[in-house]
Amino acid sequence: MDFASAAPSVVKSIRQRDLLNTWLRLYARQQIAPAIWEYQPARLEEELSDLIYYTVDNSAPSPRLIIQSEGTRISRAYGHTGKGVPLDEYIGPRLVPSVMPVYHECVARGLPVYSVADVDDIYGRVVAYERLLLPFLTDGKVCHVIASLKTFCEDGGFEIRNLMRGNDALPRPKLCAVIDRDLFHRTPGRIAAADVVEFADQPGEATEIIELN
Repeated sequence: MDFASAAPSVVKSIRQRDLLNTWLRLYARQQIAPAIWEYQPARLEEELSDLIYYTVDNSAPSPRLIIQSEGTRISRAYGHTGKGVPLDEYIGPRLVPSVMPVYHECVARGLPVYSVADVDDIYGRVVAYERLLLPFLTDGKVCHVIASLKTFCEDGGFEIRNLMRGNDALPRPKLCAVIDRDLFHRTPGRIAAADVVEFADQPGEATEIIELN
């Protein structure tokens, strides 16, 4: 699977962008993924139904992600709950080739990974499935991943029940990207270093230029 290089602006959902911005603020301190206990985004309770928490078992040749919690909407999309189950077993062999490489890339790079795929609900309506993965370090290794999963249908309503298992058509990838550019979060209203600010007291007067370093 090929992954594009992207900036945070690639993420479409406002809620997912908020989750990413909180991660970026922590990342910016030392340019490494934060520990999961540090991650406390605002309004987290409102997002829990769309979040899945994983622990990463790094003892195997290929890292395995174990489901630790699961949002109710996601359980409906897959048809059953999966707490304590390895992700590859939970999704089944049919979906492993299109799902697991995205998670493995997040663990290997220690960076957020964003993907979008089209899936069909049980009535044939096309639903955009947007996945944001955020990695978290313990002792220098990615030991936790949080997945934010959003669904959107341009036609309006859709059936989330068995969305990922309800038909024979596999998800159709539209985008797979590692967010590895512009890894900072600028607080609105603040001026970043090296920005240029111009001052002029009156119209027509000479302008003083100050470069902030």
